[in-house]
Amino acid sequence: MHYRNTVVWGKAMEMACEIYRLAKLLPNEEKYGLRSQITRAAVSVPSNIAEGWTRESKKEKSQFLSIAQGSLAELETQVTLCERIGQFSEAETIHVRARMEEVSRILTTMRRNLRSH
Repeated sequence: MHYRNTVVWGKAMEMACEIYRLAKLLPNEEKYGLRSQITRAAVSVPSNIAEGWTRESKKEKSQFLSIAQGSLAELETQVTLCERIGQFSEAETIHVRARMEEVSRILTTMRRNLRSH
């Protein structure tokens, strides 16, 4: 199966698109600051899922899924910061937070399965 056909990659891509829409709400002075960081973290999640999917060994696959999970934690932190400083409201982030949690659960399960097989 191609990574583009996986549920986790599809949900991670949807999440990244939602983050790009939210990032537009950040002020222009954040163009090279928080806006750049939040979009890079969002892009990193599906990118690392895709790269890991193409690796031969379970160890390499697991490593890239781990990096994706780390980027997801970074992204969640940045979304929380944006909420706390008043750039995003909780109402604006509710859908992306649900998507982040869903992707995180899937990645955790995938990493567990790689370790046990």
